[in-house]
Amino acid sequence: MATIRYFAEDVTRAVEFYVGQLGFQLVQQFGPAMAILQRDDLELWIAGPPASASRPMPDGAQPGPGGWNRLVIRTDDLDALIEKLRTAFASFRNDVVSGPGGRQILMEDTEGNPIELFEAE
Repeated sequence: MATIRYFAEDVTRAVEFYVGQLGFQLVQQFGPAMAILQRDDLELWIAGPPASASRPMPDGAQPGPGGWNRLVIRTDDLDALIEKLRTAFASFRNDVVSGPGGRQILMEDTEGNPIELFEAE
């Protein structure tokens, strides 16, 4: 099983998004500090401002949501998933692109963290 940590300003909002829109299951939530979600072999840790992982680094850098590293959600029907997410007002960074092995699009969760939706050819 792989584990990824994403940061969120609002853990509850992030949990609702991942459970309601992308089929994750809530395993455990620690109030506004952290939640553990699971989908197949992926465990996703959502860390909020009170979480120990959100403490500033020694140089003062503050961990937060966003960036370009991302988790990849595989789907058998990319177009249907995009439509479902658009009706839920999801934010996309680009349009669908095709490449070796499949098609993909980048979206953002409620906190601005990137998610790649991928359909294999």
